[in-house]
Amino acid sequence: MSNQINDLTHATDDIVIVGAGLAGLFCALKLAPRPVTVISAAPLGEGASTAWAQGGIAAAVAEGDSAEAHAADTVAVGAGLVDETIALGLAREAGARIHDLLRYGVPFDRDLEGRLAVSQEAAHSARRIVHVRGDMAGKAIIAALIDAVRATPSIRVIEGYVAEALLTEGDTVTGLQLRQTADPSAKPHIIASRAVVMATGGIGHLYAVTTNPAEARGLGLAIAARAGAVIADPEFVQFHPTAIMVGRDPAPLATEALRGEGATLINDKGERFMIARHRLAELAPRDVVARGVFAEIATGRGAFLDATASLGSRFAEKFPTVYASCIAANIDPARQPIPVAPAAHYHMGGIAVDARGRTSLRGLWAGGEVSCTGAHGANRLASNSLLEAAVYAARIAEDIDGHDFAARASPPEPTTPRNCAMPPLTEANLRTMMTSHVGVIRDADRLAQAIRTFASLERDTGNIALRNIATTALLVTTSAWARRESRGAHCRSDHPTERPDLAHRTMTTLQAAREIAASLAESPATRSTHPITA
Repeated sequence: MSNQINDLTHATDDIVIVGAGLAGLFCALKLAPRPVTVISAAPLGEGASTAWAQGGIAAAVAEGDSAEAHAADTVAVGAGLVDETIALGLAREAGARIHDLLRYGVPFDRDLEGRLAVSQEAAHSARRIVHVRGDMAGKAIIAALIDAVRATPSIRVIEGYVAEALLTEGDTVTGLQLRQTADPSAKPHIIASRAVVMATGGIGHLYAVTTNPAEARGLGLAIAARAGAVIADPEFVQFHPTAIMVGRDPAPLATEALRGEGATLINDKGERFMIARHRLAELAPRDVVARGVFAEIATGRGAFLDATASLGSRFAEKFPTVYASCIAANIDPARQPIPVAPAAHYHMGGIAVDARGRTSLRGLWAGGEVSCTGAHGANRLASNSLLEAAVYAARIAEDIDGHDFAARASPPEPTTPRNCAMPPLTEANLRTMMTSHVGVIRDADRLAQAIRTFASLERDTGNIALRNIATTALLVTTSAWARRESRGAHCRSDHPTERPDLAHRTMTTLQAAREIAASLAESPATRSTHPITA
């Protein structure tokens, strides 16, 4: 198959996958030998959060463990919002997906007897994290999948193009509008398709402090919402408690597996501050640890991850990725504590999908972080994200294979915004406001200020890139404003406890978000105090 963008308008294949992380590439491989086109904003392997995943994949493959125990841990961490049927299904399919990845060439670690080696991570009741060289699972998975995709003739890969709009007729997706990332002012390209799989990743780069690559700006969620798709649980953003604070954007990640191996969290006085906050101390659920680290930093004492006693000279061998990040910043983690802070890491919310990965729009499926399956609830259990991506990629492929498609209609004309190149300063301002107003700790006043700013951008800007990131920011912020409680990763200082009457998932739309914004509209005289200019 040709990999030229100009051939796409005449393509005979009907399946387009947007995104080239684990979900996108795994789905493409599962669909083979059916022709499929994969659209990647960056060169393969460079723009996907999967490649940055350090911990691994959660799977109950060790003796004495079970899918039921894995599901129970998932439910416990999810703060009352996990779909228990979905969680159990994921856990039961984990072994099969691990073996798929092994067949694609992923070199998971093994013990001396040749069995899959498993490690411990926070809030898991057993050692069940399958990994590669300690902290290199993501890189190894993506490398193996890229090799497999390159060797599969039925998969066409188009690199360097971003999806900026879904094209629809009624509630049916008929195609995509793409634009070249290297030349955002160029004429857009239109692809007609009867099946679109959205696998564009998360929203972390909407925040000023994040572990996510620049491509993770919520664009897939935005274009689905703008086409009318239902969005689920967007207020739940997981902040990884131990991003390495060495002045890099995105921030390098100190994997949770370090704490599983005995690393402790200390302040500048050398005190272990998590002991007083939770019975599991450093191995408490991520939301608890993130708030603990945030609070310690807010007091001025700082937060540090100390592996000098637990790993010491073994650090470089056990965790080479973290070690390299520290050494590059002149920190020797074998001998020095690592400065850390919470960073936007994973979005539990996303495009609402059913158990087959179908969205509320016909012809649109979603998998991986851009989707919301109900498996994570209000707080994701460590290393469940890669598992969910693989399981749903396989389910989507199976569903599409068995789907009876109607005759393909011609896509409508492209969207024609006034300007497509997003000024960097504008994006920086939005990211700053997301961190300061929609971050680890939230309150009504700051959320309302952010809503007014994002709603104005979403409504008035002629810049399609800015409009899309403002759309996702508005969805996250309005749902955070509406959920007047603290639950899982969503913490409201003005509503610090859980409310039993709110123990249900959020289902929303862009129209509903706009209505909330309209109810909070402020006068022109005060609106200028929160500017993010287009």
